[in-house]
Amino acid sequence: MNNRIDPNVLEKANQWLEGSYDEETKKAIRDMMENNPQELVESFYRDLEFGTGGLRGIMGAGSNRMNKYTVGAATQGFANYLKKNFPHLEQIKVAIAHDSRNNSDYFARITANVFSANGIKVYLFDSLRPTPELSFAIRELGCQGGIVITASHNPKEYNGYKAYWEDGGQLISPHDKEVIAEVGKIKDIAEVKFEARNELIEMIGENIDRIYLEKVKSLSLSPEVIRRQKNFRIVYTPLHGTGVKLVPEALKKFGFENIYLVEEQAVPDGNFPTVKSPNPEEPAALELAIKKAKEVNADLVMATDPDADRVGIAVRKGDDLILLNGNQAASLLIFYLLTKWKENGKLTGNEYIVKTIVTSELLADIADKFNVEHYDVLTGFKYIADIIKRFEGQKTFIGGGEESYGYLVGDFVRDKDAVISCSMIAETAAWAADRGISLFDLLLDIYVEFDLYKEKLISIVRKGKSGAEEIRQIMDNFRNNPPENLGGSPVIVIKDYLEGTDRNLLTGETGRITLPGSNVLQFITQDGSKVSVRPSGTEPKIKFYFGIKAPLADKNDFEKISSELEKKIERIVKDLGI
Repeated sequence: MNNRIDPNVLEKANQWLEGSYDEETKKAIRDMMENNPQELVESFYRDLEFGTGGLRGIMGAGSNRMNKYTVGAATQGFANYLKKNFPHLEQIKVAIAHDSRNNSDYFARITANVFSANGIKVYLFDSLRPTPELSFAIRELGCQGGIVITASHNPKEYNGYKAYWEDGGQLISPHDKEVIAEVGKIKDIAEVKFEARNELIEMIGENIDRIYLEKVKSLSLSPEVIRRQKNFRIVYTPLHGTGVKLVPEALKKFGFENIYLVEEQAVPDGNFPTVKSPNPEEPAALELAIKKAKEVNADLVMATDPDADRVGIAVRKGDDLILLNGNQAASLLIFYLLTKWKENGKLTGNEYIVKTIVTSELLADIADKFNVEHYDVLTGFKYIADIIKRFEGQKTFIGGGEESYGYLVGDFVRDKDAVISCSMIAETAAWAADRGISLFDLLLDIYVEFDLYKEKLISIVRKGKSGAEEIRQIMDNFRNNPPENLGGSPVIVIKDYLEGTDRNLLTGETGRITLPGSNVLQFITQDGSKVSVRPSGTEPKIKFYFGIKAPLADKNDFEKISSELEKKIERIVKDLGI
């Protein structure tokens, strides 16, 4: 059987069998060798790498799996890198948090042990906490780095390891690549220091919660509205994750008194027993919450993913409740923020918002109306954090978001934050209710003013080594044979973020894209349609983002125009051959 396995895979597996690994791990490897060679290949054909969300993979034995040793090696590499970067500090400090996933607390403790064994002071949260609170704690405690153990919304077999820098943002270039280089230098697991120095590990918890929640409360722009709308009915579900720790409390601090928890999903559980996937982007994840909302006649439903950095919402449309996508929720939030900043006399001409290149252009249109600058960044909230860091002390960040349900208001956190987002989305809904309209009505008003924007995401899953190769071939084909027409309109601009080129096919001119290189292609048509193609940095997927628009003269025409745009997207999908 072994002669059919890639020699490189066998060599790496044998290194683990001969190395300083525990007997349970070696037994699992021998079992794969004898009974499941395909699983052996998947477990060893590569090393886990940092993508847009850090280290993420299926739990199990092997170099391509999340386990004590891959987590330990990543931590040892990060520790080595921190020591190189902060040699002048008497004491380097890091903060560590984890979510509700299986083994998250175990991996968090392994991470704390390795850091402390390297002489680094560790602030370890005493139980599960939202990812954004980890970002906050890094800044609040003056740390040089941080780790959160989470695989966000991935299925229960997964776990992950997000690494943060001293600004509270996730690692970006060059730090991410240089940390990987440090990890790569570890050739023997014996180089990883697993023996904890407990005197360097300090447990933290409620004290940070209190400071963080007060900061969240300070973001409120309409406290008088919430006083009038304090009985506004909200249903919230943490989807068995960390949001249960802080989201209900944050909403109460804002002044909301009618908050209904989905009790079946309020129990942290890494098996996520009530959902197929704990992903607020998927309609099925909100089914129980919408059912509860109908029972209690709620006007707003919110669901956060397991590490509480993203939120999905449903809003009332007449007698029904409908889901809004991430672009729609971001547009509502940004429209509310800029409207209130203007009303409150806070706009000075020095403010800005940030969105990602695959997020709706409606956000840019809204910013333009208020004469507020906007920036486009690559996919991944770490790039939004980088913009905030770049302009710190020079310009004021109001808010930002990405189509994948992640938003941020204010700059005391440097990652997407569902605790803040739930609070501010609820405030936006209360503000709309105070004006006698629903959030859906407010969205229609925005469409009438700015055009009806319609977005869609199609993800094609291709797992494992063969899937990664197929995704690479798909990208190569689009790069070498780009579409000429999409949805009946000629392609006039091709942006290649890997090459850093922006080609205008009408004029023949080629401009430079100033963002870091990334494997993303964008095709823009003469009628303003935009298609973006990119492999996921955290999952075995290639993603296609569609963005089109049309004027909406009258709210009553919404269904008709929306249907026409949906058909146009279908034509574009057909043109792409996916």
